[in-house]
Amino acid sequence: MFFLHFCHIMFEGLQKKWKVSGGRLALILCTFAIGGSATGFVGKKIMNALSVQQDWLWAVIYIVLITIIWPMAVLVVSIPFGQFSFFRKYIRKIGAKMGLGKSQDSGVGSGESGESQRL
Repeated sequence: MFFLHFCHIMFEGLQKKWKVSGGRLALILCTFAIGGSATGFVGKKIMNALSVQQDWLWAVIYIVLITIIWPMAVLVVSIPFGQFSFFRKYIRKIGAKMGLGKSQDSGVGSGESGESQRL
């Protein structure tokens, strides 16, 4: 019972943070899950093709590879789920935090077009 209550609170928090409906939250979470699984699958296939022998080198290459593949995977998966605009904003926000681009004021989940933040 505690677990269900905890999950409910967690999902409500994500809905408020991202300003999305329950249905849209489900689509976003599915995109994260499928995109992450696809990233691991593709990363493992690439690593097997590279035949790296040293464990430490394998780990370093894998981490770099996953870091590069993940944003592309979730963007591709987000298209059929209709969540491309959310993930484009989300990835830009992560990139800005990593110092890879400019920060956006509109934020993630602030609406489909982001116009509500510009007014």
